[in-house]
Amino acid sequence: MFMALDDHDLKVVIDAMDEKKVAPGEFVIKEGDAGDVLFIVESGELSCTKVIDGASKFLKKYNPGDVFGELALLYNAPRAATIKADSDSLLWMLDRNTFNNIVKEASQNKRAKYENFLATVPILENMIHYERAKMADAVKEKKVKNGELIIK
Repeated sequence: MFMALDDHDLKVVIDAMDEKKVAPGEFVIKEGDAGDVLFIVESGELSCTKVIDGASKFLKKYNPGDVFGELALLYNAPRAATIKADSDSLLWMLDRNTFNNIVKEASQNKRAKYENFLATVPILENMIHYERAKMADAVKEKKVKNGELIIK
């Protein structure tokens, strides 16, 4: 989700995040609620459950480095599951407005940059715009150091 960001935009996103401390047993999100925040787990452990056939079913554990709640940002959809803290946890929150203003815009800009670059490649000049756009979506950027071996 954040791969399209350059270092500057990533710093802006990090600076825009808010810290949330959660105690054991505390609900972070509840299935069906409206949501406009994504969470990143810095510390602690949380459980994810979902009501299936009328019963609450355990789906997974969230641990440091995991992300949840992104569907609410991407699709403006109700929460798909319930997340409850199993231990004292530290979470970082990113709201929809910040996400839309920074992450989506950066992603669109990067895609346009790749499309423009691909349009200058002679072997690809006969591609239609749609094909070039699909290829731009597949491009992965990798930073290399001066003198680093790229192809062997």
